[in-house]
Parts: sequence; structure tokens; C-alpha cells
Amino acid sequence: MGYDEALAQRVRHVVPDDPASEVVERKMFGGLAFLLNGHMFVGVVHDELMVRLGEAAVVEALSRPHVREMDFTGRPMKNMIFVQPAGLRGSALRGWVSSAVMYTRALPPKPGRLAAPGPT
Repeated sequence: MGYDEALAQRVRHVVPDDPASEVVERKMFGGLAFLLNGHMFVGVVHDELMVRLGEAAVVEALSRPHVREMDFTGRPMKNMIFVQPAGLRGSALRGWVSSAVMYTRALPPKPGRLAAPGPT
């Protein structure tokens, strides 16, 4: 399958730098996933951006151009979308990544993971 390394590099540049959050890259789904405190928030599959937004935001996002349902298994995932390359131009990529980070930060901690350290 593979992924667009140039898009992955662009994502790396717009992921917010937050010492209280751990961002990890992991090859998944035949692409590259970015995880925030153990939760996937965006990924690159071929030349598209996979974005985790939550159900309500997905409904709104699907009305925008260059956005489609994420449907790896033939069934749409309620919390995620794909954004095609034309929808990632200019500051649009930063907006998608920021929205995914905001949604993902509000998720409960993954079982078995320690919470991210707070300020001291």
C-alpha cells in the first residue's frame, strides 16, 4: 500500500509541540499513523490524510470538498475521514491536524497507559 512521505513530512511539521503529550509514529494500515498519548489522531495512507474528529465533526466535515468517509473494511468509521490531496493545500493541513489533536486530547487514557505527566 504505502504512503506519501512528503505528506508525512508536512504532518510532522504541523503537529503541535506539547511536552505534556507523547506523539508517536507507527506504520499501520499500510500507511503511517500518528498517535497522541496512545490514540491515533491522523495518518497518511497513499496520498490521503486520515483524520480522527469524532462523530459530530465527521458529519460536518463530509459536507466539505475533498473529504470522504474512511472505510477500510467496507464499513464507514464514524469518527474518522479521509482528506484527499486537494483538501490539504495551504493552511488546510494544519487545520485538519489541529482539529484531530483537539478531539484526541479529550479522549480518556488508553487502558494500561500512564497519563501524560502534568506540569511540575
